[in-house]
Amino acid sequence: MSGRIWVAEPDIEALNKLHEETAVARLGITITAVGDNFLAGRMPVDQRTRQPFGLLHGGAAALLLETLASAAANHCVDPQTHICVGLELNCNHLRGVRDGFVDGRASAIHIGRTSMVWELHAQDSNGRQVSAGRLTSAVLPRAPG
Repeated sequence: MSGRIWVAEPDIEALNKLHEETAVARLGITITAVGDNFLAGRMPVDQRTRQPFGLLHGGAAALLLETLASAAANHCVDPQTHICVGLELNCNHLRGVRDGFVDGRASAIHIGRTSMVWELHAQDSNGRQVSAGRLTSAVLPRAPG
């Protein structure tokens, strides 16, 4: 999807503050960049994000990617009237990572009135693809109050 997609321009500092005291912050995930149709972030590969065999835990990689897509989706709707929630997440883990960082990116494929689809990619510090996936989000009316 090309062109600017944002209803409300994502603010990196505000997004990182929003994630304080959540699983996102506990895993060291930070939002790092905003483009016309994508949101990017970074997560360390360390004791918080490794599985027992010393490799990046697939669930941690999925959390990074879903965080980026969910944050992006919620900036593509009017925050006074709608919210976006994940419906289905699919991730393929393609390469093991033992240390360093993984950089993730969520790019819009489809932005509709009732659903959105996001393409997800994570790469290691050497630029090699680690995970690929897709998130489908539901666009819901915001509950009153």
